[in-house]
Formats: sequence, structure tokens, C-alpha cells
Amino acid sequence: MAETDGLHGREGAGHLLWAARLRPDGQLGPGVRVFRHGSATAVVSPGLSGRDRIAVDGKAEDAVVLVRDEVLAATGPGYRPFGDAELIAALVRGIPGLVAAGGPEFLWMETTAPPPGVPEGVVWLDEEGEKEAATVFDHCFPDSYAQPARPGTRRWAGAYDPDGGGALLAVAGDAWSGAGCGFMAGVVTRPEARGRGLGAALSRFVVGALVREHGRAALMVDADNTAAVSAYRRAGMSGRTFGAAVARAWGSAEPS
Repeated sequence: MAETDGLHGREGAGHLLWAARLRPDGQLGPGVRVFRHGSATAVVSPGLSGRDRIAVDGKAEDAVVLVRDEVLAATGPGYRPFGDAELIAALVRGIPGLVAAGGPEFLWMETTAPPPGVPEGVVWLDEEGEKEAATVFDHCFPDSYAQPARPGTRRWAGAYDPDGGGALLAVAGDAWSGAGCGFMAGVVTRPEARGRGLGAALSRFVVGALVREHGRAALMVDADNTAAVSAYRRAGMSGRTFGAAVARAWGSAEPS
């Protein structure tokens, strides 16, 4: 079986496909490795959205054997498994030294259908626009993994204020996308502009572009961020609860 078998197309688990970071020619992204055992698949992906990650899918009994006996032995404890919450809980129960990452629950959200319509007032930013976007992060979301000019980010969309001198009010990024799965990250709106639907418009714009280019768009979001989850659902995305785990000695309180 080829490493990429089962990862391509809409039938594959979205987070596995995202972690594979497939190139246009269908080959795995830099440093990516795929492991399989029975029904389980694990995709090891370094430097993915700010972390070294292991995307896991399959039946719990197969996944425990795969991650415990093969994957962690090959990667070491610096990589964190992530996937459906029940599966990650099974890994924690079945693998000594592996513990659930702390913090709020988070959702994996995705869609394979572009949202209807074309949002008004949203554009892809040019170089100067991305410099302005960087200041939005400095003031509003300095801890974001996805920021302009950082590794893995490709392009940025923005919404400008039509009545206030053309200031950039909200941004969203295309980051860590690969063939078959585009990824939206770094969605942020200036505090004074919240409640105007800019995040929803940006989400529809970026999600639509990603689906048209890659066939699927995905993201991760804290489950208790109700405003963001609502905006992403209006963009046609559906979600399920995910979990992450870390090796005890190298644990972190951040969930995703």
C-alpha cells in the first residue's frame, strides 16, 4: 500500500489529509510520515500549525497499538496525537505516560461545499495589506500561530472599513493548506468592529476559495468560542469534538 492511499479525495478523514500536507503531485509534504495498523492510520506532521502533530483515525484498539508501538517510538514524545475526542481518550487510557492536553474542548470543522454567494467588501490582501494585518495581530491576537509572514501561511484576506478611512478591520488566513484540504486560520476582528458580521463574511470568502482550490476547507476552533463557531457554520462548516494528548513529562496546557 502506498503511503498516500486512502488520504486523497473526500472519502478520507479530513484531519489526516490536512496533516499529510500533500503537494500538487500527490506526494507527502516535508517530513510527513504515514503509519498504519489494522483500521488505524496515523499521519506524523512536523511544524503543523505551530506544533509537531500526529493525526490519528481508526478503531481504538488498532490506534492504541499503532501509536504506542510504532508512532511514538519513531517520533519521540515531542509530537502530540490529535483526533476525535473519544479516540484520544482511548489512547490516553491505553498508552502509559500519555495524558490529555488541558484547556477547553475544541472542534475540527470542515466542508466540501463552497458557501453560496460572494461576500462584499472582502479581498485578498497585497503586500502592504499584509503588513497592516500584522499590526492587527499585534494588538488583537498576538498568540495566534497563524500570522502574516510566518512559516506555513500562504495568503490573507481582509475586510476594510468603508466609512472610516479604509482601516483594515478583520483578517483571515490560508495557512498550512495542502492538496485536498485547505485550512483557514488566524481569523481576527478588531474589537471595535465586532458584531458587524465581518468574521462571517471573511469565513465565507476564504472557505469558498479553499473548497474551490482543494475540494475541502477545514479549521480548528475552541468549542466555547460560540461567535466564531456560529460564523463558521454559516459558512457551511460542520464540526465534531476533537482532543489532543501529550507525553506527561512534556505536557502543555494548550489543547490544539
